[in-house]
Amino acid sequence: MKEELDILVQAQYPLIYLVTSEEERAERTIATIAQTRSQQRRVFIWTVTHGIVEYGQPRNITQHNTVSPEAAIEWVVRQREPGIFIFKDLHPFIESPATTRWLRDAIASFKGTQKTIILMSPFQQIPIELEKEVVVLDYPLPDLAELNQVLTSQLEQTRNRRTTTEAREKMLKAALGLTRDEAEKVYRKAYVKTGRLTESEVDIILSEKKQLIRRNGILEFIEEDETIDAVGGLEELKRWLRQRSNAFTEKAREYGLPQPKGMLILGVPGCGKSLIAKTTSRLWSLPLLRLDMGRVYDGSMVGRSEANLRNALKTAESISPTILFIDELDKAFAGTSGSADSDGGTSSRIFGSFLTWMQEKTSPVFVMATANRVERLPGEFLRKGRFDELFFVDLPNAEERKDIFQIHLAKRKRDLSRFDLDQLAKVSDGFSGAEIEQGLIAAMYEAFAQEREFTQLDIIAAIKATLPLSRTMNEQVTALRDWARQRARPAASSVAEYQRMEF
Repeated sequence: MKEELDILVQAQYPLIYLVTSEEERAERTIATIAQTRSQQRRVFIWTVTHGIVEYGQPRNITQHNTVSPEAAIEWVVRQREPGIFIFKDLHPFIESPATTRWLRDAIASFKGTQKTIILMSPFQQIPIELEKEVVVLDYPLPDLAELNQVLTSQLEQTRNRRTTTEAREKMLKAALGLTRDEAEKVYRKAYVKTGRLTESEVDIILSEKKQLIRRNGILEFIEEDETIDAVGGLEELKRWLRQRSNAFTEKAREYGLPQPKGMLILGVPGCGKSLIAKTTSRLWSLPLLRLDMGRVYDGSMVGRSEANLRNALKTAESISPTILFIDELDKAFAGTSGSADSDGGTSSRIFGSFLTWMQEKTSPVFVMATANRVERLPGEFLRKGRFDELFFVDLPNAEERKDIFQIHLAKRKRDLSRFDLDQLAKVSDGFSGAEIEQGLIAAMYEAFAQEREFTQLDIIAAIKATLPLSRTMNEQVTALRDWARQRARPAASSVAEYQRMEF
């Protein structure tokens, strides 16, 4: 990014919008660029609190009458010497007609000069009058090399210079996705807590990192204790996932394999779609981030929702390889077709941004999405190549229901020999995995209230007292099955094998 910014400045681009929350780090980069060429430039910084101050000078030394944005831009226009003028957090004022006009006047006056205005803000907001004039750059989070400088500095301060290469690599990777300041604070916290900075402190760094990422409320770390064996059935889907357990390693790149893009899991509610997504994290030994699309939408300010999505995706990329989990994708993008009438086009813009990111991303972020209502999904999601595979999770068959009963009984430390699993699988025909679990829990409550151990009959009675979703929503389930029969890959091995034989 530094090279791109340097090129733009040398090419005399008059207006650059730098999206970042790391002001000091970005300032240092710009100051370095200003001093690298034969024709050095002075750097000035504007804030609404201090007006224009030259970089490196105390903040109490301000230019007169430059606190207002219009006066500051006018002062910049009057300057004859080459310079880079950084305007911090101008976005609340940029929609003002006077500010917009002064910026356009400044752009016109900069032709043939060595002057550049850089708008620096964590939030991107560009009025339509400036769209053709501005270049937008996202200032990236620190990479491993820069984090290594931070870690080296912290080790020197703590006089703990003896650390193995392996330990250093683990501490650096644990801090990926943090800003420079956040990384410094996390390393200091690990040292204060244990009195050292070694490989054993990686868990402290990761724990703090999770808290920092949760602050925005859009991305959430998911920690799942269950393994993929806790999912009953779905053997074809499990086999596909196990085949790709090493897909993000250097060995796979050397073999010539591309990085997996993602998968979409369609199916009946309660049949294990979300659980399989969560347990894949442990299978692949990758962090799992859940993207809450409901929190992406923010109507407080125009463009805020789009900025929320960009920041979330940027964070996911910074800590890659990772799994980005989007639950109930059909609800997140269900209203895109009528977005212009309902929300001014925000949903359509969010949808377009997300599709573009999925198509063009080069970082190893595996998108794992689930959906219940396929008719609500925009057709663009279902195009071949958007996801690596489209799986359909149907209601469990008899053998899978038997596995589900076995898993839940074993989880509750019950003697399996006391139960006839074949009979339980038969009476629960048409039940989803979640409904089977709730039937078992209802039987346990019944027996617990009578202060006795629950039995086979208790489970059968609870199941017969429940009306499953496959009957209450029979038309919806049937339509989903009909759609998926020719368009999606079955998650159950028995169905997949039958379709292969049929083909």
